[in-house]
Amino acid sequence: MSFGRDDASEIRSRLVRAFDRFHDVADEGDRAIAELLHRLDIHIVVDLNGMTRGSRPGVLAHRPAAIQVAYLGYPGTTGTEFIDYIVADATVLPIDQQPFFAETIVHLPDCYHPNDTTRSLSATPDRKELGLPEAAFVFCCFNQSHKLSAATFEIWMRLLARTEGSILWLSHMNDFAMENLRRAAGARGIDPGQIIFAPRLDRIEDHLARQRQADLFLDTLPYNAHSTAIDALWAGLPIVTCTGSVFPGRVGASLLKAVGLPELVTLNLEDYETLAARLASDASLLNGIRSRLVENRAIHPLFNMDRLRRHLEAAYRNMWDIHARGQRPRHFTVEPLQ
Repeated sequence: MSFGRDDASEIRSRLVRAFDRFHDVADEGDRAIAELLHRLDIHIVVDLNGMTRGSRPGVLAHRPAAIQVAYLGYPGTTGTEFIDYIVADATVLPIDQQPFFAETIVHLPDCYHPNDTTRSLSATPDRKELGLPEAAFVFCCFNQSHKLSAATFEIWMRLLARTEGSILWLSHMNDFAMENLRRAAGARGIDPGQIIFAPRLDRIEDHLARQRQADLFLDTLPYNAHSTAIDALWAGLPIVTCTGSVFPGRVGASLLKAVGLPELVTLNLEDYETLAARLASDASLLNGIRSRLVENRAIHPLFNMDRLRRHLEAAYRNMWDIHARGQRPRHFTVEPLQ
């Protein structure tokens, strides 16, 4: 059931084709959608929006289903009384965070985040075509500008200063943001030309392919890269992350553990900077990690969507069993399946 606009995108078409029944309810009111869910005898409703733009919490406020679940779209609590569970994993949402969540936490055994493993990559463009120096060490971060913090930017500037011939490759931003970052770099003794902004590309396969020309992805804190990090890992680009104290800042750690590279996860910004500098100065070490990443994509859980599918199904079955026994929602961890 979708209440988002029809953007005529390829991914929407794939979703429509994937379901036996697809209901476009964008023009319906909250009560009408809730009544439709009730008539369809839906046992479990999964809200993929949370408190994000375009969300419709009023639908589930009518309690159209016996079990209502928050998953994926919002890395935090909805703060409501009508969402029973939130699906996560033990890295992004440790059980000691339960007092801060209105929903009961359910842990999947690997990473909670699904991935599109059908995406292909274009031919890798050369650096000249991308506007990158041929011999430079390319630090990269394609997060949106609102995820950049003063603390991580300071580290990035120090990394540029200590890594000879390096540049920082960021996503294209609005003119004010780009000028402010260049000015901030200059104030720290860094040539503003060492920051290069990548233009938006229409085709995801082209965006994925160009990331092969970066050397190391630098994650952000307190809000990590999420789908952006998945793009980098799928393209074979290693990431250094720092684990935060709350859900949005712990996704990088979950992704890297699930792809078999826990050594790229740090627990504080000092270690984050030290690890990034070490990788930038040791080509053999970085190349080894890059090779392992390519190998691990095929054998570790992060990109094993059938495994994730079975874990999710097990979670929903357990939720229903708890409900059928007349019990209140309770925390559980899905046992890993082979």
